[in-house]
Amino acid sequence: MARTDAVVLGAGIVGTSIALHLVKRGLSVALVDRGGPGEETSYGNAGVIEGATVFPPAFPPRLWSLLRVGLKRSPEANYHLAFLPRVAPWLFSFWLASRPKKLLEFAFAMRPMFSRAVAEHEALMTEAGALQYLRKTGWAKIYRSQKTFAEMAPELNLADELEIPYRALDPRGMLELEPALKPAFERAIHWPGAASLNNPLAVTKAYVARYEALGGVMLVGDARTLHRNGSGWRVDTAQGALDAQHAVVSLGPWAPDVLDPMGIHLPLGIKRGYHRQFRLAGTVEMRRPVVDPDNGYCVTPMQQGIRVTTGAEFADRDAPPTPVQFERLMPKALEVYPLGDRLEEGTWLGKRPCFPDSRPVIGPAPGQKGLWLAYGHAHWGLTLGPTTGHLVADLITGATPFCDPAPYAAERFL
Repeated sequence: MARTDAVVLGAGIVGTSIALHLVKRGLSVALVDRGGPGEETSYGNAGVIEGATVFPPAFPPRLWSLLRVGLKRSPEANYHLAFLPRVAPWLFSFWLASRPKKLLEFAFAMRPMFSRAVAEHEALMTEAGALQYLRKTGWAKIYRSQKTFAEMAPELNLADELEIPYRALDPRGMLELEPALKPAFERAIHWPGAASLNNPLAVTKAYVARYEALGGVMLVGDARTLHRNGSGWRVDTAQGALDAQHAVVSLGPWAPDVLDPMGIHLPLGIKRGYHRQFRLAGTVEMRRPVVDPDNGYCVTPMQQGIRVTTGAEFADRDAPPTPVQFERLMPKALEVYPLGDRLEEGTWLGKRPCFPDSRPVIGPAPGQKGLWLAYGHAHWGLTLGPTTGHLVADLITGATPFCDPAPYAAERFL
């Protein structure tokens, strides 16, 4: 029977970062996953470390935007009709959390995490020998009309208050920043406080290699076997049963598979998302991720090609892929971006785990001594992986947390 101080369930970027931070504190740690590290949701994202985030994605504020989604004409979102009755309570809570007062609460609650995001990644990447994957060129957002740009005023005003740097640009200014684009837009904003990765999977694997070099163990196992064993926790792995004083559930969209049988029911929703990868058309390289908020997608240069990621799809987590958003967004994307032929025939599908208030749950599990939760990072799993690892390590080891963990507590839903 193997024993360890802590077992971390889930080897995405969040779980891997937690395991690495714990082993750096001197704990014996096992990282358990059914597959390879970083191969699920952590693989296919847009690669952005969003240190400059102010407001989260919100419920469509205008009736015509909502109608476009409802009529399945919007590239920003898609849904499966049969799934709507199941997701309706979550969507209602999401709508409530999209009111201006709640968006402000999000901004102030999450600023301690976002403000450290780039520095926390850079520190781990330096240790892991992975700085070659980091771009500190920020990211940009383009706006197709003066009207949609003007709607950014509340966010920009708050960015000024929080001292988050940005540059508002006209098309000429944006093309000086990103000369590969075509000027089919009216305005742009460059957020230099963000960073990006050109290979998120390679970074996750580098963190695992560093973790193992420090004595951490990577095991194959089924997280659903987690159960109480005396005063600690036990999980079954391919190498046998493993006992630990602490167990961390960092399973993203699969966390309910472990927590629901324990009676821990939190309102997790799933925003499915897709990506396709393209050759670069022309000889001018893209330098950073660029978002088209009016049409709900991001274009980002990767080592594997130019990656286009979609907005949200509301469907059962395990339903077959329906990447219809590409049919709606590609004509718009080709107006601006240097996209050539597709590099692969398939379309990648990922599942973003989201709570309705867009904040993750980080901290102790209610009523379960030694069980810790770190999931529901929505659009910011990559961004907040190392920061979450730092906070969880503070909590488990009894160190003074670098920020108040109360805004991320599970109890806010109970």
